[in-house]
Amino acid sequence: MVAKPAGPTSHDVVALVRRLTETRRIGHGGTLDPFAAGVLPLFLGGATRLVEYHLGDQKRYRATICFGSSSTTDDLNGELTPVEGPVLSSAQVEAALAPFRGEIHQRPPAFSAIQVGGRRAYAMAREGAPPELPERVVTVQELELVAWNADDPSRPIAIVDVACSAGTYVRAIARDLGVAVGSAAYLGALVRTASGPFRLEDALTLETLRSAAADGPSAIGELLLPSDAGLDAMPAVRLTAIEIGDAAMGRFVRPTAGLTHAPAGDPIRLLDADGRIVGIGTVDGRRIAPDKMLPVAVASVAVGEPSEASGGEGPADA
Repeated sequence: MVAKPAGPTSHDVVALVRRLTETRRIGHGGTLDPFAAGVLPLFLGGATRLVEYHLGDQKRYRATICFGSSSTTDDLNGELTPVEGPVLSSAQVEAALAPFRGEIHQRPPAFSAIQVGGRRAYAMAREGAPPELPERVVTVQELELVAWNADDPSRPIAIVDVACSAGTYVRAIARDLGVAVGSAAYLGALVRTASGPFRLEDALTLETLRSAAADGPSAIGELLLPSDAGLDAMPAVRLTAIEIGDAAMGRFVRPTAGLTHAPAGDPIRLLDADGRIVGIGTVDGRRIAPDKMLPVAVASVAVGEPSEASGGEGPADA
């Protein structure tokens, strides 16, 4: 996982990591807008097959909300229009946060990557024809005011901590909060402090990656987490080399180790004898239906060496 700075796009960061690690296939656990900073989980090589199990992870943010102006993009990158409104207090804003907690209906910003008729909403908005996007249901588990600055009473600034479901637009929370207090507001800054189990304080800076890349592939490898990092809550079972070979060929396996705490239909991590992940399966009674096998397991079977199914190129999460 990488600590994305404000400025570059998430695509820019992926391209840089691809070059530094000399890895062609890289996936990510949710983009960040260019002006936003924070943790960006990246999945390298075969670990890209596990990205889908992280897309629904809860996200945490620290957001700077600026009152007194609206923005065409609902953030500081848009055209700002001053709005006359009441002089606000921190108590008023704190009270106004309550309706934004829990399951709420939210209208995404017009400048968003949502597709409308095969086109991105932001492209239509840039042409002067912003689409009317339908509301969506999102969940805000936590929304707390942590700082208040009223040095300019007509343009106060609030800093809030947000914990929310995937797909929540913090920009929209800022916009709607401004309306709720009889004024207007936009998102002035945003830092993603956590994406599921991945925390900003544990993320690698781009400078750290560049330094490691200068020291060679082994130095980069030492920075990578196991492919199934962050999936600790998913049940796991260890397979023998023969069972890994069967799973890699798409066959049902009945693990010698047995199944415990694995409800039918739920995904389960498939591990080798050393505890390294080789794939994901689905529980079917006392059997496992292989769902996603990591390339290293499949490659080992292809050369007739199932006992080495977990060796070789170990896909990893940055």
